[in-house]
Amino acid sequence: MIVVLMGVSGSGKTTIGTLLADRMSTSFADADTYHSAANKAKMAAGHPLTDEDRQPWLETLNSLLLQWFEAGKGGVLACSALKDAYRKTLVRGLPPNAFHFVLLDGSKHLIAERLAERQNHYMNPDLLDSQLATLEPPADALRITNDRAPNPVVDEILQHLQQA
Repeated sequence: MIVVLMGVSGSGKTTIGTLLADRMSTSFADADTYHSAANKAKMAAGHPLTDEDRQPWLETLNSLLLQWFEAGKGGVLACSALKDAYRKTLVRGLPPNAFHFVLLDGSKHLIAERLAERQNHYMNPDLLDSQLATLEPPADALRITNDRAPNPVVDEILQHLQQA
């Protein structure tokens, strides 16, 4: 099973994704590590990425998911996947039953606090508003409010995935 853990920056994708992958005994990848140096610099300067900036990044992530699938492995990808078009690119070529989107949600205040506490991260906290404005929540994603300790959040995700 491939799980795309999605949400705005600061929603907890890396923390929850790492723990979820460990509990599923599968691979974990953080989409942020696949951004180009130019994209990281642009975001660090407080400029939102354009769709054109994101396209090569999304293609790379799609290749990663296809590799997992073709190898018969699962994985957890932490990726903002804010727009429907981005999600379509991510899972292009995968059968519909091979992946699940999980949207990590939280209040703007909570997410802003998390972003303010980050050290050495290229994502400028000032971009939260643009990310929230860009987010197109998928109707078919599992939506989890990440406002508590990580283990109960992962427990809830696993419970829902087992029922899917």
